[in-house]
Amino acid sequence: MTVWIIFVACVLIFLALDLGVFHKNDHVIKSKEAGIWTIIWVSIAFAFSGVIYWLFSNGYVENPTGLTPNNAVLKYITGYLIELSLSVDNVFVIAVIFSSFRIPPIYQHRVLFWGILGAIVFRALMILFGVALITKFEWIIYVFGVFLLYTSFKMLKSDDDDFNPKDSFVFRQLKKVYPVTTSIQGHDFFIRKMGVKAATPLFVALIVIELTDILFALDSIPAILAITADPFLVFSSNILAILGLRSMYFLISRMLEKFRYINYSLVVILAFVGLKMLFSHYIELPEWVSLTVISVSLISGILASLFIPEKE
Repeated sequence: MTVWIIFVACVLIFLALDLGVFHKNDHVIKSKEAGIWTIIWVSIAFAFSGVIYWLFSNGYVENPTGLTPNNAVLKYITGYLIELSLSVDNVFVIAVIFSSFRIPPIYQHRVLFWGILGAIVFRALMILFGVALITKFEWIIYVFGVFLLYTSFKMLKSDDDDFNPKDSFVFRQLKKVYPVTTSIQGHDFFIRKMGVKAATPLFVALIVIELTDILFALDSIPAILAITADPFLVFSSNILAILGLRSMYFLISRMLEKFRYINYSLVVILAFVGLKMLFSHYIELPEWVSLTVISVSLISGILASLFIPEKE
């Protein structure tokens, strides 16, 4: 439990430094700054694999699945790459939400900051719930496997261009229960207009992003549970991937059209982990196989997007 408390405390310190020091003043995040922060977060995440090795070597964390330190590191890295790759789809949705509610670029980082904070809480609850289910009911792994295969098929056939946050159930219900204004005054989530306190588009975008992340977690949590049911590995890899989501958004949101084949990479990854879950009791794949499939799928999608010319 001590390790969990220290990890969560470090995450909160990182977030406090992020908003209170490095991004104290609202400003537009340029590609260069976003690139630097993406490298920092990814470096922290990979450096943490050394911490994972040290923790499992010395028995500082519970090890319910009996992992060796090397295996724990491989599972952590594989889980992190899964979460990072699935975040690409999340980036597209966030871009649509900001565009739909006309959120100025100067305030987007603040909205994402609070969105990430909420996502950490919700994902922690979902991870604990998912691990408890798999631990208590072994057959639930088949349900997760089928769900991931269905998700990969749906992703292959779907057209995200039809997504309009202003037509969403969440936005319609929010307007019914609380006054919503189209005015934006600085980075405030609420303003007083004609004596009435109303939610600004920043708050509306935050709520929609928050609930959208929960929907994405329904895919990503089962996906990482296909790699390991160790709660600390699932939680740490998931949270570190989320922390890097903001800088990744500002880095690649302007280049999303160029990565037109990345969705196929996500389809392959989700289908692979879904099949891995379904056959987990019959075929045991070495961890390097999972890591290779996920890495090759992601790199192939990026290279295909860069080098295959787009049809007119």
